[in-house]
Amino acid sequence: MQDKSTHHVPPPYNHSLALFLLTVVTSGFAGQMIAVSIGWQMYALTKSTFYLGLVGLMQFLPMILMTLFSGYIADHFNRKLIVFFCNAGLCLCFLFLGISSYLGVIRTSSLLVSAFIIGAVLSLYGPSMQSLLPGIVEQAAFTKATARNAACFQAATIVGPALGGLLYAFGADIVYFASAISIAVGCISILFVRVKTREIKHEPIGAQTLLAGVTFIKSRPVILGAISLDLFAVLFGGATALLPVYASTILKIGAVGLGILRSAPAIGAFLVSFFLARRPIGRRVGVTMFMAVIVFGLATICFAVSRSFALSLAALLVLGTADVISVVIRSSLVQLQTPDAMRGRVSSVNQLFIGTSNQLGEFESGLTASIFGTVSAALIGGIGTICVVLIWMKLFPRLRRMDTYEYSTEPRPQTIA
Repeated sequence: MQDKSTHHVPPPYNHSLALFLLTVVTSGFAGQMIAVSIGWQMYALTKSTFYLGLVGLMQFLPMILMTLFSGYIADHFNRKLIVFFCNAGLCLCFLFLGISSYLGVIRTSSLLVSAFIIGAVLSLYGPSMQSLLPGIVEQAAFTKATARNAACFQAATIVGPALGGLLYAFGADIVYFASAISIAVGCISILFVRVKTREIKHEPIGAQTLLAGVTFIKSRPVILGAISLDLFAVLFGGATALLPVYASTILKIGAVGLGILRSAPAIGAFLVSFFLARRPIGRRVGVTMFMAVIVFGLATICFAVSRSFALSLAALLVLGTADVISVVIRSSLVQLQTPDAMRGRVSSVNQLFIGTSNQLGEFESGLTASIFGTVSAALIGGIGTICVVLIWMKLFPRLRRMDTYEYSTEPRPQTIA
């Protein structure tokens, strides 16, 4: 008789998974609204694209500076409390921005410092939040839970910017206060999540413990291949950075069309995430991930050469669909093959790879477009993504041949905290 646990999240953790996903949604809403408000307000104050770039840099710098420490903290302290205090810190930061905007005393320096603080807090938040999920659901239900997590994140990505833009019409302070309320809900909900307790080893801070995540990834070809595939595939396939150019000069669809195109990948990802939550990928996971990235590259090529709004929209929907399939498989592989004592440090390295690929991918697309032209840049990116997949299939044969997720064999404590 087939074990029901392979199809359902065990009853004791349904409530906790729902609260965890509520935290994902509310934090995502807040983050997306804040991104809209800070960027718009910075440009309103300075009329400078340079300062817009500085906002992104100030948020990215802490990730580079704190990656090793944030992973160490996630592995050596209570992860649920780390998430709580990170959300509480973000709530206070948003309240500061809201009050400053309401009083009319907001300055460029305030926005830049706040962006740095937000980046620093998120660098701590990410590894702990990612490492919580395996302690909430059983291993057999993890892939479904990962898909639900992705669906909630994509929902926030779709709705958050639109809601932030709508609220900004009533004032930047309204956006900040709404974001503070949203993050406060996540702050409270995470406290009621029941997570399996774990034995925390108190290791001294040193090069060996800080670099343990990097060392572990290097020793596991499957994890190294999955993480690095995402890094280089996204690095070459960052055509979405060129959407404003396509909307204004190639497709000639204006700002409304740009907004629709920008939301298309998230909509595609959102829809397929719900499907994966009901019908998770359980076999041929390695080759499926590689095929998904190839489809990502083909969709990028299709978008690059398209002169039709409908075809471009369809290509971006497929791009988002392929991307989330790859993300769900990669996240499941990384989390399930990593012992719990190492998940924070491995997740922090993974977070750095993702952040780096997104930032450098946009830079690569812009640089290539300035040299070869917009269409050629997007075309080169799509071809480059497919080439990366073909090379990675040769470099990481075990990852290519993986049939099912191989779980970490560490003992799993049963006490609930």
